Amino acid sequence: MHAAPVVVGFDLDMTLIDTAPGFADVLRALGAELDVEFPVAEMTTRLGPPLELMLEPYLEADAIAAAGDRFRALYPDHAIAGVPALAGAHDAIAAVRAHGGRVVVVTGKYPANAQLHLDHLGFDVDHLEGWVWGVGKADVLRREGATVYVGDHVHDVEGALAAGALSVSVLTGGCTREELLAAGTHVVLEDLGEFPAWLDEHLLDVRLDALEADLRERGSVLVAYSGGADSAFLLAAAVRALGPDRVVAATGYSHSLPQVERDPARDFAASFGVEVLTPATHEMQREGYRANGADRCYFCKAELLDVLGPLAAERGLAHVATGTNADDAVAGFRPGIRAAAERGAIAPLRDAGLTKAQVRAASRRWGLPTWDKPAAACLSSRVAYGVEVTPYRLGRVERAEAAVRAALADAGLLNLRVRDLGDRASVEIDAALLPLAPEVEEAVLSGVRAAGFDEALVDRRGFRSGSMNEAL
Repeated sequence: MHAAPVVVGFDLDMTLIDTAPGFADVLRALGAELDVEFPVAEMTTRLGPPLELMLEPYLEADAIAAAGDRFRALYPDHAIAGVPALAGAHDAIAAVRAHGGRVVVVTGKYPANAQLHLDHLGFDVDHLEGWVWGVGKADVLRREGATVYVGDHVHDVEGALAAGALSVSVLTGGCTREELLAAGTHVVLEDLGEFPAWLDEHLLDVRLDALEADLRERGSVLVAYSGGADSAFLLAAAVRALGPDRVVAATGYSHSLPQVERDPARDFAASFGVEVLTPATHEMQREGYRANGADRCYFCKAELLDVLGPLAAERGLAHVATGTNADDAVAGFRPGIRAAAERGAIAPLRDAGLTKAQVRAASRRWGLPTWDKPAAACLSSRVAYGVEVTPYRLGRVERAEAAVRAALADAGLLNLRVRDLGDRASVEIDAALLPLAPEVEEAVLSGVRAAGFDEALVDRRGFRSGSMNEAL
């Protein structure tokens, strides 16, 4: 099971662009040619319906089609350069992109002229569909997989509802809040400036609902619980969905897990009333792990799941679940994810589409103390690829990091890695703390050397999660 992609549809006129000035200019030019005095001000206050319907009260029936064609021919010279994007339009599209989504524009406008607007204003759009109106938009929205449609008119609401999509309305067109609500819209925003925050909350709600439904369907789980933000959130979600009697937390204890992480992690898990297991894992006995190639995480995760699988079976638990999130699944080289999948572990956060940022946002919403916990990868991740992983190396990294934290106790340190580069140590701390005062830097490096490193330096680039992968 994987989360459906985010696809958001937008209307164009008076939703993304302020068509009124351009429409008025074209209407005046058309009126001059036809010797017809259109009520320009009145007509521009009710943009939205197809052009031919708007011209109908002022022209003979047999003249409307030709007048519409002429209007569209005049349009590029009169209504592109002077038509601006509405406030928040670019940010709204960027918000969809930030969630890895697709943007579809579905409009009643002549497609060629609609494309000119998109090009002129630099809108980042995946698909444009023109000359569709009202419920006719539903076919396009369904075909493109849109689950949200944003418009300004009651007929945009009709299209969204007919497609089974969530209708989001903005008050930048001619329809009032009351009219839009009466038409059945689900959400009314003042303008697109409010859309990014709304989308963040909407997608978080949708994905949390998907997570809960998935966990309920699983029946029972053993959570591979490291104590980090992701697995802590998964544990909390599992207890919410299933109750503490059908959830067990298990943390593998080995040389790779820092001592400082153990008690807080165990206490957090126990606070949910679940059984907490701390089995020993022996990844150091696996040659591939000790060799510390680029696939080291494969052997670590294989060892963990080979230990946790039988424990879950002994307790009658249906699944072993890991805290892999949606970002992890697309982050490139992740051999540990492959090892877990090969052993049948499930990844409910990933399957619900929850990103790291959403895990933290939801953790904060639920009042979990781990919502802002810095990433805490295993100690082996500090050892340069190709340098053999040994208990001694892991121990000195752990001692060195404790010394650095002590030296920077008053500096507001959040992120820290002491990287074992074989013949020397590289210290990565939050870039905002750099450069360190000379005496503070010397205290940091002295502590690292005392932990067992002959040489040490502070990386001037600051902390970078996964920096060991930069050489891959």
